[in-house]
Amino acid sequence: MEEQYYMCGHHRHHLRENQCSSSVIKHIRAPVNIVWSLVRRFDKPQEYKPFVSRCTVDGDLKVGSVREVNVKSGLPATTSTERLELLDDQEHILGVKFVGGDHRLKNYSSIITVHPEMIDGRPGTLVIESFVVDVPPGNTGDETCCFVNALINCNLKALADVSERMAARTRSIEQ
Repeated sequence: MEEQYYMCGHHRHHLRENQCSSSVIKHIRAPVNIVWSLVRRFDKPQEYKPFVSRCTVDGDLKVGSVREVNVKSGLPATTSTERLELLDDQEHILGVKFVGGDHRLKNYSSIITVHPEMIDGRPGTLVIESFVVDVPPGNTGDETCCFVNALINCNLKALADVSERMAARTRSIEQ
């Protein structure tokens, strides 16, 4: 199973006491180059993440860069400060750590990987996003993982929608 291979290679998190970890897998009917072009944009998460209203990054986009994210209303947060921990264009790996903000996701760190695959005879993409985070006081690990998984599922569904629309436009131009 491809997912297990990629999980072992790129999605190992070291859990400390009072932390939880999980992962979400999404198959997208768009080529890996289209999906990666969106995922790798640390400076433009709002291109596919529905809860992001605005993002600013000072300086060049490189490992160590920090972005200030404004979150749309409806979530229990308004801002998040996030650092780019890993950006590998060859292996299609992006790692992000939350370093501030008014949310409850303390010591949150995520890795997202993008892998080519065939879906119904067409180029597609396997996306895996995993995370580790502190369990907030008053919550269980299961509750925390369920909340974060729901956010990631929403983001990956939006990533699929945007990527698949871009792929359809590319196919129609090529025809």
